[in-house]
Amino acid sequence: MGHENFNEMRKAMVVSQLRTTDVSDPRVIAAMSHVARENFVPVTARNIAYSDRGVNIGEGRSLNAPLATGRLLNTAELTKDDTVLLIGAATGYTAAVIADLAGSVVAVEQSAKLAAKAKTNLADLDNVQVEKGNHIEGFAGLGPYSVIVIDGIVEEFPVALAKQLAPEGRLVGAIMDKGVARLAIGHKVGETIGYQYFADCGGIALPGFEKAKSFSF
Repeated sequence: MGHENFNEMRKAMVVSQLRTTDVSDPRVIAAMSHVARENFVPVTARNIAYSDRGVNIGEGRSLNAPLATGRLLNTAELTKDDTVLLIGAATGYTAAVIADLAGSVVAVEQSAKLAAKAKTNLADLDNVQVEKGNHIEGFAGLGPYSVIVIDGIVEEFPVALAKQLAPEGRLVGAIMDKGVARLAIGHKVGETIGYQYFADCGGIALPGFEKAKSFSF
């Protein structure tokens, strides 16, 4: 399949998935319009790289749907002054988009194979650093961060990540609430973060955030 076909698929994604929803930030639209998503999925899945659902990337994982990622980044309101911690680097697609919008991004991935792929895919970007580590632990060594982006559905936002957020920083992600994935944004004030849901949206569960199961008798 030629580059022209992928260009058309990318344009169709922007028109049918982003512009028809609340993805209105022209910078987010521009970034997602030129980052070649097909380069971040297996060769056998390139024909569905721009579909409105997750794409299997191996290791029991899927690349999050473009709409979910677009809505998170739209709400994050990233600028070149922002230092971003991305949780769930996967193969590097979201990190590549964020690199266009923010000053720098540290992308954490707990799968060794996916982290290696992300490093290869992002090798040409000098404002992205990929770190292999547990999602729930983030990467405190380069914090605090003005923005934390969790690119996937989690059961709760962990305290360890909240501590890595700078004062007045913001955190965006998707929380599973009563069986529904809800996109949320949190703002840090003092030592606490207040969260607000802003949309229901499908997405891909991100491993490493499962709540501890309570015992039943």
